[in-house]
Amino acid sequence: QVQLVESGGGLVQPGGSLRLSCAASGRMIFSGNVMGWYRQAPGKQREVVATMARGGSTGYADSVKGRFTISRDDAKNTVYLQMNSLKPEDTAVYYCYSSNAINDYWGQGTQVTVSS
Repeated sequence: QVQLVESGGGLVQPGGSLRLSCAASGRMIFSGNVMGWYRQAPGKQREVVATMARGGSTGYADSVKGRFTISRDDAKNTVYLQMNSLKPEDTAVYYCYSSNAINDYWGQGTQVTVSS
């Protein structure tokens, strides 16, 4: 079955940047789905970070607007989250999300830690 796989997480200093990637391990065309990035800190609820509609329109949480950018490369069938000006408050496990008319799909997450 289809699985989502995130990559690109790691440890960065405040003000630094990371780019997360999301790929499908099975047959799935991201351009036909709603895509998104969510994050969850330990003991906290998962929250939406960025979304992308089928037509490519995007939305962002107020806390990341102007710093994060979600994008989709249809040739590579990959969705990215570019994270700039990172803050300690951005520390969380970041999850890729994909939805069609039938199912919701989640990746297993990639850790992002922002610390000096």
